[in-house]
Amino acid sequence: MNLDSLTQNSGEWLRAVGPEADIVISSRIRLARNLSSFPFTNRANTHQKAEIEQYLQGRLQKLDIDLQLDYFNLATITPLDRQLLVERQLVSRELANSEGPRGVAVGANEIVSVMINEEDHVRLQVIRSGFSMDEAWQEADRLDDKLEEKVPYAFSEELGYLTACPTNVGTGLRASVMLHLPALVLTKQIEKVFRALQKINLAVRGLYGEGSRASGDFYQISNQVTLGKSETTIINEIRDVIPQIIAYERQARQTLTRESRPLILDRVKRAFGVLKSAAMMTSEETMDLLSSVRLGVNLGLIDDINIVVVNQLFIHTQPAHLQKLLGRELDSEERNSERARFLRNRLSEMDSMN
Repeated sequence: MNLDSLTQNSGEWLRAVGPEADIVISSRIRLARNLSSFPFTNRANTHQKAEIEQYLQGRLQKLDIDLQLDYFNLATITPLDRQLLVERQLVSRELANSEGPRGVAVGANEIVSVMINEEDHVRLQVIRSGFSMDEAWQEADRLDDKLEEKVPYAFSEELGYLTACPTNVGTGLRASVMLHLPALVLTKQIEKVFRALQKINLAVRGLYGEGSRASGDFYQISNQVTLGKSETTIINEIRDVIPQIIAYERQARQTLTRESRPLILDRVKRAFGVLKSAAMMTSEETMDLLSSVRLGVNLGLIDDINIVVVNQLFIHTQPAHLQKLLGRELDSEERNSERARFLRNRLSEMDSMN
């Protein structure tokens, strides 16, 4: 896999092929693991981190799985390439921005990624399109078992898997679902949903996880507690609540269509018009406008573009993707200008095809 090729393809989670994909962008399982014979990453020196990376990279290459994993050394690739991997949801911002020996192994279709020397020695991630929590968990569990056959994990009979952060001790599992909830935002019901989730110990974060703001009406919902709960319990807690949020979003969309159709149609058409004609466009503005267009497509208010293309535009207009597509680094003002030009050209192509 060549990093430049990522801009020419869409990972599976961007293709809108999974269940409930009009609302649920992706389902993700992340497992935190550490090696028993090394200190945690935050206590390890550079030499130890290099040993950990070399050891794990070698074991990942020898896994008995029908999946090719391509490895990227994050200490040697450019900051732009690291940001590209963040935008693709293949590495965390923390791993991309940290120092020292570290890397990531990425599988075909970007379903699987294994981060090395993040907060923990291993962060194994599986991300699937739509509401596919069970499929994501089965794949993550299978890979985890295969890796555990090759490496000694830090494990306590009393506590479970040992992790650098106490909130991950136990199963080390973080199950999350990324949702597009524009109707709940427009009908001002989103805060009520958030309060209900907080009461049952579920976290709500932005597009890029912990510490990120909600952009384009995208929200990640995940468990906060791992200790004292089984993997099945954690996954069931997420799986049980997400259908309710999907139902609330659908009801809100129906309400908007029934009671405010002219206003929503105007919002969608204006957003599409600005995207097709603007001379300057920031990332945040692009996300907000594409969110309105995506809602319009799902409500049948616009048929000039499909969901897959909208999903791609969300990613391709991010700073690193845009610069990789253009083949050069840009300052902020240049990015805003080139982003607008990219959108005009891409949407003009859609018009020609239609």
